[in-house]
Amino acid sequence: MTKSRIRFSTFPRTVPPPSFTDGVVSVFRKHEPLISTEKLDKGLTSDAVLKVLGDDLRALGFEVEAGKKKREKIERPVFFGEGGAPTLRYEIDAYHGDWKCGLEVEAGRAWMGNAVYRDLIQASVMVDVEFLYLAVSNAYKYNSSGSRHVSRDYENTVNLADAVYGHSRMSLPYSLVVIGY
Repeated sequence: MTKSRIRFSTFPRTVPPPSFTDGVVSVFRKHEPLISTEKLDKGLTSDAVLKVLGDDLRALGFEVEAGKKKREKIERPVFFGEGGAPTLRYEIDAYHGDWKCGLEVEAGRAWMGNAVYRDLIQASVMVDVEFLYLAVSNAYKYNSSGSRHVSRDYENTVNLADAVYGHSRMSLPYSLVVIGY
């Protein structure tokens, strides 16, 4: 049996992973042949990865984005206005209410398109997000100026998380699990 290339790191480094981490990571490992950015010539879009994982994430209790239409999106409130109605909400790929856990799946624009930064900040202001799972490519493959390049999004994201969670000038209000797929 081949060793899985699905990997994860948790932050802050001084706290053990949430108890449900193995279940979430096992969903990615189960579908590794279909989503692996290292094995596939061209990685899937984040929507396609989420579609592959969707049923198993739902089986764990996640609400999962079903499509691009407004009614198919998952939104978490940020602010509440008059009558307690949410006045600002941000989209998230999946959310588990019992675990207070958000999940974002990123593909090509994770690192080079700064989606990682957006995800970290938006999750920090979402109501009832105590854990964020951020799934990024192990190897985002792209062509530029006629040459093939690889962006190591997982390593870049882990390095950023080490800096953010390890620095005394900043504190995010949730635990983070970075998954490389």
